[in-house]
Amino acid sequence: MLRTPGAWTFLAPAFAARLPYAMLSLGIVLLVLDTHGSYGTAGSVAAVSAVAQAFVGPQTGRLADRYGQAAVLVPSVIVHAVSVGALIALALGHAPVWSLFLAAAPAGASVPQVGAMVRSRWVAKLTTESTEAPAVSAAKLNTAFAFESVTDEFTFVIGPVLAGVIATSLNPSAGLIAEAALTVAGGLAFAAQRRTAPARHPHQPGVRRVSALASPGVRLLAGAFLGVGTVFGAMQVSVTAFTESVGQPGASGTVYGIFAGGSMLAGVLYGMVAWRRAARHRMLASYALLVLGCSTLWAMPNLVALSVAGLVCGLAIAPTLITGYTLVETLVAAGAKTEAFTWLTGAIGLGLAAGSTVAGRLIDGHGPSAGFLVPMAGAGLGLVALVALRHLLVAPGTPSTVVASAGERGAAPQLVGAVKG
Repeated sequence: MLRTPGAWTFLAPAFAARLPYAMLSLGIVLLVLDTHGSYGTAGSVAAVSAVAQAFVGPQTGRLADRYGQAAVLVPSVIVHAVSVGALIALALGHAPVWSLFLAAAPAGASVPQVGAMVRSRWVAKLTTESTEAPAVSAAKLNTAFAFESVTDEFTFVIGPVLAGVIATSLNPSAGLIAEAALTVAGGLAFAAQRRTAPARHPHQPGVRRVSALASPGVRLLAGAFLGVGTVFGAMQVSVTAFTESVGQPGASGTVYGIFAGGSMLAGVLYGMVAWRRAARHRMLASYALLVLGCSTLWAMPNLVALSVAGLVCGLAIAPTLITGYTLVETLVAAGAKTEAFTWLTGAIGLGLAAGSTVAGRLIDGHGPSAGFLVPMAGAGLGLVALVALRHLLVAPGTPSTVVASAGERGAAPQLVGAVKG
């Protein structure tokens, strides 16, 4: 896969551009906590940023499908840098909380959707190759989505650590300054790689352009990814609270690292397998494993048991995300793929914000273990929706035999683009 012509030209700058994605929330929390002295205020400002990103991100993805990635990236990184700069200035000036919200909203809304754009580039590159070697390209596409999932996990492990170290070793605003600098440098470098960008799909007069969210299958997958996001958000807060309650606050990084490391390992192994089973069936299986792991977290008596349960949850995360991105690629036409990927990414971010908020309130009222009820509930609802509406994961108008034998293995994505761009 990595020998695909032009792959490294967009992968290297993409890594720099997507690392800040995981730095923004913690950077906001550390800065606002230092300047305003309230966890509630800091969390609320970060949540505003996350919600804005979740709802506006798919719209920028839609614009990227229509006008090209560079046309969206360049203004996005500029707006992001200005918004983050304004947020830093307001926080350091001890401005009213409402003004922090006004700056946090555009800061989150302008976060470049690089992960979705990279996935679109893989689809474009490997679909082009599929005219000569469809079977090989199908395996490469599965591996590409696995690679992207592992990269996402890695950035979510490294990003917060990087933001925390910079903020605590220099000053509270330094973490956000580094986040903005990486966003601008990585985003512009990624935008400059125009040769590997997917083709634009401009609006045609007289043709009604349909959003990727018009597909019931995309809406179902977004809801399922919302459940996955609650697992991320609640785990971060609950693991921290649990380790503090047992007198080992320094162990929170280790426990969460085991959770994230399990997901990274599963992503690597998942990408090595040439799957024959239909993707929608794999989605149900991996999501069921996630619910099983989450259902035991609240009952863990010590850190060792919690680490084991977290590992089981982590092993299910990457296969769920990889399969979800594989499925959504088959449910939309070429002109809506970036938007579709961004809806899933935004759903994770929205679930993360909701999960951390609800878990925090439960922990305040009922103790550390209560926070672990959130991932069980969020993932459980996602599984119920997937099981009840699993028929929506087959592209409309496409025979299930075709999807199972070709489309769901990525061999013939051109057959299953049922939602007109």
